[in-house]
Amino acid sequence: MLQREEEYYASLRDGRRVFYRGELVEDVTAHPVLGKAIRHAAVDFRMAHDPAYRDLAVVSEGHDSFSRYYAVPQTAMDLKRRRDLIAEGTRLGGTVVPLIHEIGTDALFGLLEVLPDVDARYGTHYTERVRNFWTKARNHDWALAVAQTDVKGDRSRRPADQKSPDAYVRIVNRSSEGIWIRGTKVHTSVAINANWLLVLPTREMRAADQDYAVCCAVPVNAQGLTLVASPYLEHATDVWEHPLSAQHKMVETVTIFDDVFVPWDQVFLAGEWDAAGAIAKAFVEFHRFTAVSYKLPLLQALVGVASLLAEYNGIRHARHVQMALGDLVLYEMTVRSILDNAAEQGQRVASGIFRPNIPLVNLAKYHFATGLHQAFHRVQDIAGGLLVTAPSWEDWQNPQFGEWFEQAFAGHEIGGFERMAVMHLASDLVASELAAYHLVLAVHAEGSIEAERMTIVKDYPWAEAENEIRRLVRENNKYQRGLRKLTE
Repeated sequence: MLQREEEYYASLRDGRRVFYRGELVEDVTAHPVLGKAIRHAAVDFRMAHDPAYRDLAVVSEGHDSFSRYYAVPQTAMDLKRRRDLIAEGTRLGGTVVPLIHEIGTDALFGLLEVLPDVDARYGTHYTERVRNFWTKARNHDWALAVAQTDVKGDRSRRPADQKSPDAYVRIVNRSSEGIWIRGTKVHTSVAINANWLLVLPTREMRAADQDYAVCCAVPVNAQGLTLVASPYLEHATDVWEHPLSAQHKMVETVTIFDDVFVPWDQVFLAGEWDAAGAIAKAFVEFHRFTAVSYKLPLLQALVGVASLLAEYNGIRHARHVQMALGDLVLYEMTVRSILDNAAEQGQRVASGIFRPNIPLVNLAKYHFATGLHQAFHRVQDIAGGLLVTAPSWEDWQNPQFGEWFEQAFAGHEIGGFERMAVMHLASDLVASELAAYHLVLAVHAEGSIEAERMTIVKDYPWAEAENEIRRLVRENNKYQRGLRKLTE
């Protein structure tokens, strides 16, 4: 079944426990702030039923059709189609990713990669459970969120050594029916508008941390589960001043598990501590491919808005503007090319999944993350101070000076109103709460810049480089010995 938009909204009216600014939300779909995020995320379902996007968004196998997000990648082309779908959904979402299918399927792919080895070591049946859950999720077209990042408390301490045991999610009880989990996760994206939460470990564990080595699927309306929604980006309501963020939004939550029961068929790890790190890493590597895919529309938007404003401001041929535009193009093309190469250089792992090349995925994410602040600076420089001092929509509509503004703010072969419309879009991209959101995500989302750098350096073929130097030294020694013989 491919959910329709209305069916998706109805599925969220299930008694879930969501708080916003200290108050319980009765219906998340009707909330003035949270509802915006839900309507934004529904682009996934609109695309699936739109003939213009159906071939991109839907996979048909015989009489069955399902979201392409649930298609397990088997080839480099599968990864590229997934990338294109993520990018297009984000483009339609005004540079904000929907994420209600992307992140959850990233987690399922990671689990399907790692769990066969866990089952082989421990005689467990986790892979079968994940496959069964994946089939149900695909057939019902569920929206999925991932609760991975624990609060962590004192980061110098391991999970079992924390003063507060709730700083990490852990198993507090077991029975023949299932487990009970307790603890706190943060940065849980799209949880308020998902059908299920996939709970993953956030780091590697040791034997003392075995109760924290837990992975499972939990319905969002489960008893004992509470979502405390972040209010960030709630103030953007005027579509003239904030053409993107007034319409598009993602919500993160603090996610509280207060003795939540999980039946065994939804448990994918329960104490096998030495597998926690591998699960965390496998998810992150798939998710970084997703992450760079949904950054591409933002980078293209930065190039486009900078180019238009350079033209409208009459400065396009200034040397420093040409340099800035060139830098933006090089930045966008470099990130895109590295991601494309990551798909081409991917490999099929033992579980049968085709995984993107890990060093290249991390390189693409690293290049994006370390370059975004400078890219925003380029756009700000070209746009000018009107990014933050422009008159409001109400001022433009005032008959006393609306016509005056049209003349005064006219640019190079463009009217004042049109020029300011582009200026406001630029402001929303690089000088707003949405801009700050993008900048913080660049540094911290999908893993830190340092984590990406460490992965790239760790996986570099050091032995190959060193062996080449040894070869050159041997060749040089042979050459020197040959010279000595000639001169003797």
